[in-house]
Amino acid sequence: MLVALVATASGCGEGPKSGGSPSTYGGDGPIGVVCTTGMVAEVVERVGGDRVSVSSLMGAGVDPHLYKPSPGDITALSGADAIFYSGLHLEGKMGDVLERLGRSKPAVPVAEGIPPDRLIDLVGGQVDPHAWFDVALWSGVIEVVRDALTDFDPASAADYARNAEAYRAELAGLDAEVRSRIAEIPEGRRLLVTAHDAFGYFGRAYGVEVRGIQGISTESEAGVREINDLVDLLVARRIPAVFVESSVSDRNVRALVEGCEARGHRVRIGGQLYSDAMGEAGTPEGTYPGMVRHNVDTIAEALR
Repeated sequence: MLVALVATASGCGEGPKSGGSPSTYGGDGPIGVVCTTGMVAEVVERVGGDRVSVSSLMGAGVDPHLYKPSPGDITALSGADAIFYSGLHLEGKMGDVLERLGRSKPAVPVAEGIPPDRLIDLVGGQVDPHAWFDVALWSGVIEVVRDALTDFDPASAADYARNAEAYRAELAGLDAEVRSRIAEIPEGRRLLVTAHDAFGYFGRAYGVEVRGIQGISTESEAGVREINDLVDLLVARRIPAVFVESSVSDRNVRALVEGCEARGHRVRIGGQLYSDAMGEAGTPEGTYPGMVRHNVDTIAEALR
């Protein structure tokens, strides 16, 4: 049914405007771009500037691992001039749709432009898709977006280059902020326990040991053994806090808290982190820098 809907919607979509080819924009107005996640949408907006009109399918609190496109999403994707998504199997249930639509218009998996040796390998030949938690690494996707927009709209190349450089400079400052905040946490307490294993890049980049109750994808389930092992670790290290996530159920995290209490060690929920989705639009956490600052401030305040 979904494949048929994609095919039908693709036939109805405008595609590149008059005067262009399937790979070159020929319209006069802004380029209509549909992105999957807020993190990707922000990069496209910042690099594209006035030349793009961007919408995002997945808003605050949405889990991209489990997200299934609605008929309205298919219509929006099919009518877009270009599509940008994270890739690396983050949008697992949308893979076929994105691949099919990419045959008739630019469909760019931005994180797949990160050098393979900088990605975190997982069991089974997959890689961790949560690259945005290493700010310096994620800034590399700016060049991917810049180049894709330049290829599609060569006349605006200078604008894209200028916007990309400004955003890269902003993220370089953000990366330095994160390092400074993490340095405030005593080394023995730099253990981040969250609902699922989304913070591997964060831990690698900023010297924090990271443990997730569930696996990389929220499709996996946590078992009693995993929870008990984490309880043992929290008690042994006397870690004061664990964290819930905005797009993942807090059930397993609360089980950790209860398990530690049964062992005579009080662990509190240190706050809510944004993992697979940013905050509400119009709030500081609804931007990528704001999301990152919220996370690192929450972690630093709870663990130091």
